[in-house]
Amino acid sequence: MKFSIHFSSLKGINTKTTQFSKRFLFSIFFSLTSILSFSQVKDTTKVNQLDEVLVSAIRVTAKTPVTFSNLDKKDIKTRNLGQDIPVLMNYLPSVVTTSDAGNGVGYTGIRVRGSDATRVNVTINGIPYNDSESQGTYWVNMPDFASSVESLQLQRGVGTSTNGAAAFGASLNMLTDSYSDKASGEISSSYGSFNTFKNTVKFSTGLMNDHFEIAGRLSALKSDGYVDRATSDLKSYFLQGTYVGKTTLIKALVFGGKERTYQSWNGVDALTLESNRTYNSVGEKFDGNGVFEGFYNDQVDNYNQDHAQLHWNEKVSEHWSTNLAFHYTKGKGYYEEFVDDWKYTNVFGSEDSQFTFLGLDPITVNGETITSTDYTRRKWLDNDFYGTTFSANYKAEKLDVILGGGYNKYEGDHFDQIIWAQYPSNSQPGDIYDSSYATKTDGNIFAKVNYQLLDNLSVYGDLQLRNVHYKTDSDETGLVNDNFNFFNPKAGAIFDINKQNALYFSYARANREPNRGDYKNGSPKPEKLNDFELGWRHESEKVRFNANAYYMGYKDQLVLTGELDNVGNPIRKNSGDSYRMGVEVDATIKLSKMWTVSPNFTLSNNKNVDFVSKDNTGNLINLGNSNIAYSPNFIAGNILTFSPLSPLKFSLLSKFVSEQYMNNIDDVTGKLKDYFVNDLNAAYEITTTSIFKSIAINLLVNNIFNVDYVSNGADYGGGYVYYYPQAGTNFLIGLSLKF
Repeated sequence: MKFSIHFSSLKGINTKTTQFSKRFLFSIFFSLTSILSFSQVKDTTKVNQLDEVLVSAIRVTAKTPVTFSNLDKKDIKTRNLGQDIPVLMNYLPSVVTTSDAGNGVGYTGIRVRGSDATRVNVTINGIPYNDSESQGTYWVNMPDFASSVESLQLQRGVGTSTNGAAAFGASLNMLTDSYSDKASGEISSSYGSFNTFKNTVKFSTGLMNDHFEIAGRLSALKSDGYVDRATSDLKSYFLQGTYVGKTTLIKALVFGGKERTYQSWNGVDALTLESNRTYNSVGEKFDGNGVFEGFYNDQVDNYNQDHAQLHWNEKVSEHWSTNLAFHYTKGKGYYEEFVDDWKYTNVFGSEDSQFTFLGLDPITVNGETITSTDYTRRKWLDNDFYGTTFSANYKAEKLDVILGGGYNKYEGDHFDQIIWAQYPSNSQPGDIYDSSYATKTDGNIFAKVNYQLLDNLSVYGDLQLRNVHYKTDSDETGLVNDNFNFFNPKAGAIFDINKQNALYFSYARANREPNRGDYKNGSPKPEKLNDFELGWRHESEKVRFNANAYYMGYKDQLVLTGELDNVGNPIRKNSGDSYRMGVEVDATIKLSKMWTVSPNFTLSNNKNVDFVSKDNTGNLINLGNSNIAYSPNFIAGNILTFSPLSPLKFSLLSKFVSEQYMNNIDDVTGKLKDYFVNDLNAAYEITTTSIFKSIAINLLVNNIFNVDYVSNGADYGGGYVYYYPQAGTNFLIGLSLKF
């Protein structure tokens, strides 16, 4: 399940790729050095802040007819004690999160409007982060990345044109830390339940000579996890250099992470959930008579991922500005597992493409013919991802035009390696099998126009052309050599009723290619989506209110079946016609100087139309309109904040998720129960004038009412259902020293 997951980051192991990668990185940093060394800009006037520069081409504002939510550093800093970004986003509208380890550290996932993470487009400073092959996002590869995020924007639905695969549920774009005028430093440490430790060190030189700043972060995070042996040992870094001139902004950054995580993605069956909800079956070992012998100690993921980005923004004139970026990501790692009593000739794959994992010859030992063996293996990924994004922006009094796009290439090597075998037959330790190489190119261009047609009416248009070419040949997928050309138009309008209220309407078309797992599990078709949004925005001194209705009509949507494949990734199948429709409401209300409340809810209906499936005898039957898997019909959240003194704040955070099917055939045996969970967050910050600028103490108590709940699961049909339990009451407490 996590194979493509975190290994789908980026790699390429052939010599040609390695040489290109070195030349690419060298050219980037040589160019940067030259610019910084020879720039003759003398004026110290600053360009706009980075959040108006690096992400301006793909972010939206209240003047754009797109449904969105924003979070910035101050919104999450009191809860940023080691849990992943999806968990910190848990209280946004239509968001459902889960954690394999049960405590928000390690492997975490997010769904928006019922769409899983493979369908949520994620960018970092406008650079695609989703893995090119699996299309997933693996936050475990970037531990404590929230400590380097200045702000993030979640656009629900198709949203505006962006780089990377199309958003079929939402798009999430993150902006990393802006530059600082003054030198600063910060030391943060936190400790909590399940031996969870996080230590973070940050620094900034401030603007030197009014032009240059260097800033960075180092983090280390460890946790035993709520689930048995779901340990995490995570390390990450972040380093950036910024140059600011009168008309120029240049930002170069490198960041990355290293993770070693014990696998915990099997879940537990219903009986075990009742008797021993933290049980982790991954790594079980049995003797020849089926007697349990213990667990394999090295049933772990090992993965490194490193990113380099160079951004150059230039204000050409009063009306024109440009942004050019280059990026490179290197990922390499494996997961190791013990396999019990594996037949030499076991086959896997779809009905159309079966393959043998080992293909070893039977052997004779003491007169007995041996046809199976215990063995350990490592499933490797070694990937490279590189390319460029660009945009030009023209702004006048009534007209705002953005022209942009990007071109990116992925090169990935997949291979399995036998480490040990009880009966190795004709194999040797270190033998490689099922090796395959994949390439994917992704190019797009877009044009966005926002025009103030009348004093109270603005119109919006957005056109994108995207080309994708994916090629691979493996035992699992067979030969794939597909080319896709997509046209994605978007349009809308905003009508200002008055200074406080506005109505908007938008239409967006999106197309999306299948991922590697889809090819592995069948013969997939590309997906198509028509998204209609109708919304109302209100903003006054004490109330901010948003309400919107949406209808998302899909053709050949690749819905989750509830099953996991042989490496634990979710299996998806084209469902023909389907739709998601609903109403989302969120607000922030200042009740008084001390009290603020921020409620939200989503009421939705998510259906496959005339869904055809196989019955127990293998015959096809039409089930009519069935519920789409993992799509709860009601989601609600609330944050109630009480601040009796300016440095002291208490927040009660609540989340309700209604029941949801884990299948598309309305089989009640594969149904997740609803849950209602409350967290308590307390923060106290002291401003000092001595050694430290401030001292902050933050406390987070999760699940304060100790609810036994399950946020995710797998349904293999026939009553074979597995659940991912989440932790009961647990805590994290942190101390931050700023100087």
